[in-house]
Amino acid sequence: MNLFDLSLRFNGFPIKKAKQAIDEIQNMNEGEYEKYLSQKKIEIVNFHLKQNSFYKEFAKNANPYDWNSIPVMTKRDLQQPLKNRLSAGFSKQNIYVNKTSGSSGNPFIFAKDKYCHALTWAGFIERYKWFGLDFNTSKQARFYGIPFNKKGYYTERFKDFLSKRYRFSVFDLSDSQLKKNLIKFKTTKFDYINGYTSSIVQFAKFLKQENVVLKTVCPTLKVCIVTSEMLFKEDRLLLESQFGVPIVNEYGAAELGLIAFQNVNKQWLLNTNDLYVEILDEQNNILPFGKEGRLVITSLYNKAQPFIRYDIGDVGKLSSQSTLKTQMLETLIGRTDDIVNLPSGKKAAGLTFYYVTKTVIEDSGNVKEFIVEQLKLDTFKISYVSAFELSNEKIIDIKNSITTYLEPNLEILFERKPVLERSTSGKLKQFKSYL
Repeated sequence: MNLFDLSLRFNGFPIKKAKQAIDEIQNMNEGEYEKYLSQKKIEIVNFHLKQNSFYKEFAKNANPYDWNSIPVMTKRDLQQPLKNRLSAGFSKQNIYVNKTSGSSGNPFIFAKDKYCHALTWAGFIERYKWFGLDFNTSKQARFYGIPFNKKGYYTERFKDFLSKRYRFSVFDLSDSQLKKNLIKFKTTKFDYINGYTSSIVQFAKFLKQENVVLKTVCPTLKVCIVTSEMLFKEDRLLLESQFGVPIVNEYGAAELGLIAFQNVNKQWLLNTNDLYVEILDEQNNILPFGKEGRLVITSLYNKAQPFIRYDIGDVGKLSSQSTLKTQMLETLIGRTDDIVNLPSGKKAAGLTFYYVTKTVIEDSGNVKEFIVEQLKLDTFKISYVSAFELSNEKIIDIKNSITTYLEPNLEILFERKPVLERSTSGKLKQFKSYL
């Protein structure tokens, strides 16, 4: 029984129509796609200028036929009551409502019309088929958070049932819990793993410690899909080694759906079906393929509320080999607000600091997880979970590495903790600045 598709249709999401639309877009040649994209951009701007009072005011000088006249919106622009942002004819009775995770520090409630949300699911369904996965039949090992309130908890559990998912806790990553996880894999025919990168990496580290390759104890396992957090090269190698299956990097956002998904050739393909992605510089100029800048995304179908030239807060680069229809995300550097500001005036991406430190720490295998926080301009704290305290030698190595890659005379504090604090959704924010 196709419980997943049935549940979507039961809730008013026209998944059959959405799947057909995705197929039609996929079958377009470059010329046809260019016309389609141009038309959809004009249509969505025109719609919201006419039907959405919030957008009329926000984009009062916008010309649908001049894309450069369309203003860029940020999360802060959308942090107001949802009723103020809904288009005419839409209410909580005929929309999909959810909230962003808040991992960026700017959470808000958002809305999608039901056809738009069906397109989101159709996009996921299409991508997952690349790896022989079917939401109706494939069993998922899910490493995600779960709400602690009673209603939210049971809602997610019901969704898990409909989607053939078994949910593992990301709030308890102790060896005793990870041992229970392993037992579950031995006794369950999982088809794939999906979830937060950091918690899946911790499970892989445990498997390495136990000298176990997951595919040998769970032979039905086909693929592991990581999402929501950065995937480092070393972590990918660890996952490939300990899981024995392909590792797929997924990039998405609750308010937009799937943004990019790696194919079998490890190309990180953008979702150009129902989204339009631009790379902009600080002056909002469109950058060519191969240049690094801010990811700004337009939802081409969401009529419930506008996400038009929406600055998602991430920095990345599209491959110079991209075409208008087939675009490849070459790098995803991190969030625009994860910036290290240094006393010399130098700036660096927060993940640079994290990556430098990670390289040194991981050599010993002692440290399981860590985060970096900037307390002052010249002061950083590294909180970590480990079997035993970092040695003085290791601390000196870390400080020397930071001096080499960033600059000298920075004060680095270390704090060993039993667990690291995660967001309520279960995500681990790897770098945070308090400046």
